[in-house]
Order: sequence, then C-alpha cells, then structure tokens
Amino acid sequence: MLFDRKARMIERVLIVEDEPLVAFDSEHFLIEQGYQVVATVDSVAQALAVIAAEQIDLVLADVSLSDDGDGVAVAQAAHARGIATLFVTGACPPDARQFAIGCLAKPYGHRQLRQVIDTVQAVMRGETPEQLPAGLSLY
Repeated sequence: MLFDRKARMIERVLIVEDEPLVAFDSEHFLIEQGYQVVATVDSVAQALAVIAAEQIDLVLADVSLSDDGDGVAVAQAAHARGIATLFVTGACPPDARQFAIGCLAKPYGHRQLRQVIDTVQAVMRGETPEQLPAGLSLY
C-alpha cells in the first residue's frame, strides 16, 4: 500500500443544528466527504430519538436549539451510549466538559470542519494532536 491511511473511526454522524443554512451546509459537506449523515435534526426531542435508535459515531450538536432545548442534554444522552459529541456553537458550555469531546466555535468553514473531525478521530484513537485546528477546544 502506498499510503498508510488509518481506517475511519467516525463514519456515521448525527447533526443537531437549528440554523437551517448551517445544518444544510454541514450535511451536504459531510456526505460529500464520505460520511453517512444518520439524521439532521433541530430539537432535543428529535436528537434523543435518533440517539436511542441509531448507531452513531459522532454527534455534532449546537447548544441552543429550536425547542428551547439545550444541546448539553443531547451530549448527556450520547455520552450515556458511548457516543462522542462535539459542540458546534457560538458559546461553548463550560459546565458540559464531562459529556463532550470538545467544542468548535462558530462560524467555521468546510476545511476547518474536516480538520476538526480528523482531530477528534485522532483523540478517539488515543493520539495527542500536535496542533489544534482554529476554533477547536478539546475537553
């Protein structure tokens, strides 16, 4: 083999985002990059139903959601099932570090999202990243 590429640990992604353009853009970009988007939802209730029913490798969760819900509740449910959560938000919640792998600050671009997912995947493998992508805070 010419390239020593590690197999992806993250294949199936749940997007929890109540800003339609951000949700649409992230979903299409991730599909284009070869990820399977299990669902794109905009409320805590919908997210909890998907987490309970689907196999998911990573949840990308906004903190403030359309049903006045809190993405921290989504992260708690995902954490209980052993699913990694990355907050994607304008204000990272300081009280939810135990439920998420980190936080990506909005706004972010496609390249940045891809770098962040690669970094999250490396951390899930037990690797220590040399440098974090812009806007990413690991917990």
